[in-house]
Amino acid sequence: MGVDRLVGFLRRNGEVALDTSVFVYQLEAHVKYVRFTREIFAWLEEPGHRGVTSTITMTELLVKPYRNRDERGANDCFALFSRYPNLEWVAPNLEISDEAAQIRAYYGLKTPDAIEAATAIYRGVSGFLTNDLVYQRVPKLDTLVLDELL
Repeated sequence: MGVDRLVGFLRRNGEVALDTSVFVYQLEAHVKYVRFTREIFAWLEEPGHRGVTSTITMTELLVKPYRNRDERGANDCFALFSRYPNLEWVAPNLEISDEAAQIRAYYGLKTPDAIEAATAIYRGVSGFLTNDLVYQRVPKLDTLVLDELL
């Protein structure tokens, strides 16, 4: 049932933004979520589909391997996701910063989360995949929380 709902969300949106948690669950093959993340990344590989995320995501993904002094793990993570098909990495710019400030002010998201949301909005992507309920506060995003698929 949850996978069907996810597939419907992906079809409805066509382009989606991915929060850091989606990448973490895929990397760790998280027992609770990997069936969903595998579906998401398989969908991304198909022509005509597009995913967007902020470069803030890569910062968050690399913290654990660097903290563990795992240079190879950091390199593997970077190599895997930085070249993933149909996945665009967007660096913050002044427009994203302005949108993020508004999101922080109006909806109370923390700065990294506000940047993630603002990146999606800036790139014109309404579908947002996450496991963090705070993104549901942002009315410009059609947010799907992975826990809701369980």
